[in-house]
Amino acid sequence: MTTEAVRRRDADRTKANIVAVATKEFSDKGFAGARVDEIAAKTHTTKRMLYYYYGDKEGLYQAVLEASYGKIRRLEQRVSHIEDDPVTAIRQLAEITFDHHDRNPDFIRIVANENILKGAHIKNSAAVQNLGSPAVDILGRILEVGRTRGLFRDDVDALDVHQLISSFCVFRVANRYTFKTLFGRDLTAADHRAQQRKMLGDMVVAYLTADPAAPADSNH
Repeated sequence: MTTEAVRRRDADRTKANIVAVATKEFSDKGFAGARVDEIAAKTHTTKRMLYYYYGDKEGLYQAVLEASYGKIRRLEQRVSHIEDDPVTAIRQLAEITFDHHDRNPDFIRIVANENILKGAHIKNSAAVQNLGSPAVDILGRILEVGRTRGLFRDDVDALDVHQLISSFCVFRVANRYTFKTLFGRDLTAADHRAQQRKMLGDMVVAYLTADPAAPADSNH
């Protein structure tokens, strides 16, 4: 390995460590509360080095947003069986999202903080905005195949399904503490995980395979 390659590898490792630490800081304290000096100290580097890589605090925060959204987008690309079994594919996509959100509560807090700021920083990052397209593309393909085969209803678009899946997965992580206080159940407890994961898949599949023209049951 050349000297230049070693330097590039070391720089990549340093940047990955900075983003990992910054993700925790921003998720815990929000954009305003997080301190670049503290992030530098925890990464055993300097504030000057952080600014060298990311320009300023907002640049670092945008890098965190990009890494956070990029991770789930990469996982979504692992969905298989789209062409031969769209029902299995949509269930798999729901389960991938469930697992990611369950294992990455910092992502939920980052998104919540950015919404508190009314999307002020995500608006300034073309890279982050472009990360919405892969999610819509893969969902759109699954729905297209399902509709072509007569399996899925045709009055639902990809963003509808994305909202449905995300709502369930975000709620159980974001609201775990208030929910437990009010109802005595920890939504993220291990003994509920498998049942909730299956329930999400069942719910999405049931919605997509329901006949929208069927009359509602008047007894319920």
